[in-house]
Amino acid sequence: MGGGPGSTRAEILEALQSTLQAGIDAGVPGLSAAISTSKGIIWKSSAGFADIETLSRVNTSHIFGIGSITKVFVAVVILQLVDEKLLKTSEIVSQYLDESVIQGIENADIATIASVLSHTGGVESWEDDPKWIIEGRGKELDPKRIWGKTDTLEYIRRPSSLTRGKFSYANTNFTLLGLIIEKITGRSAESEICRRILEPLGLKDTCLEGFEDASRSQLERVPHRYHYATETFRNTAGLCPKFSELEWKQQSLIDATGSSLSVEWVAGGMITTPSDLLKFAVSLRDGKLLSPSSMQVLKDWQPATVDGEVGHGLLRYHSSFGHGTWLGHNGSVLGFTGALWWKEDEDCAVCVLANVGTMHAGNVPSSAPHVVFGPEFFGLAVKLAALQSEADGDAH
Repeated sequence: MGGGPGSTRAEILEALQSTLQAGIDAGVPGLSAAISTSKGIIWKSSAGFADIETLSRVNTSHIFGIGSITKVFVAVVILQLVDEKLLKTSEIVSQYLDESVIQGIENADIATIASVLSHTGGVESWEDDPKWIIEGRGKELDPKRIWGKTDTLEYIRRPSSLTRGKFSYANTNFTLLGLIIEKITGRSAESEICRRILEPLGLKDTCLEGFEDASRSQLERVPHRYHYATETFRNTAGLCPKFSELEWKQQSLIDATGSSLSVEWVAGGMITTPSDLLKFAVSLRDGKLLSPSSMQVLKDWQPATVDGEVGHGLLRYHSSFGHGTWLGHNGSVLGFTGALWWKEDEDCAVCVLANVGTMHAGNVPSSAPHVVFGPEFFGLAVKLAALQSEADGDAH
């Protein structure tokens, strides 16, 4: 591996911890992170606080909202149904959902399963609707409300400005896929995720908030959830009067503790730990959840963003700092951000979760994806995985 900075295990671990601390110094309240290979977790750590008023610290057993990383679980269930010949990706959404569900949502009736998986069906996102932003995350939010699974669809029963066949990220796509899972199986989408993924992999700290009863021990391990109260957020969403506002590291934050992620459902409502997520990611990567043909569908790439592509429920990112190509997903919801990625051609998977949200906030100083996509994290993770591989080789 050669000499130079960050070449010994101790130096790499110190540098990894520094990347977490830099996120905290920039304004993130708390971070939990882990790195894994096919052999299991090779590093996990945390930084910052679960509660910035009492200064109780985050630890690696805390459970965070993961936002849109939830979508990867949904995509796996959909492709398992394809493997079981209960569904075809070429079929259209309206074959499975009643007209009352999709009525008025432009393109939802003619979008294929494949196009909603890849966000290319021309279906608008309820998350972008100005009224939903105010009622779902902002000044008119009722923190105690448990949203119904189709409640968000009411915000987008209107013509769409989107072009079919062109990438446009939309939570609506995965709300529809969750409903299709329920139609085909006759069971709730959350119970199917549990039966097909969580239970077989032993992911005991993972559930869909608001739709599954979290255990007392899980609830006690959810940190306070904070959100950047930037000028952009104030103008777009407004501040919920039930939330307190705090100053932290020259940033204004709202404390959204007491709210739930039920509004997100299968588009982004899961809570879990980095360790559970990495077990899922490595199992998926290694073909333990899907057939080879469905793995090809998952990774059937199309152009999406400047530095990445979209598959069917999965994203592909080309590191702007020269750390190669990574597959996975980011997440951002009220009070949380997350990043789950694995290197395309090496045995290395990473996860960072934070108890701060960035949605509708514009430019923010840091978040879980900021830490992962920064100049060092991916490179350090690959170095650590290579060192671990050498050590494992020496042991045999």
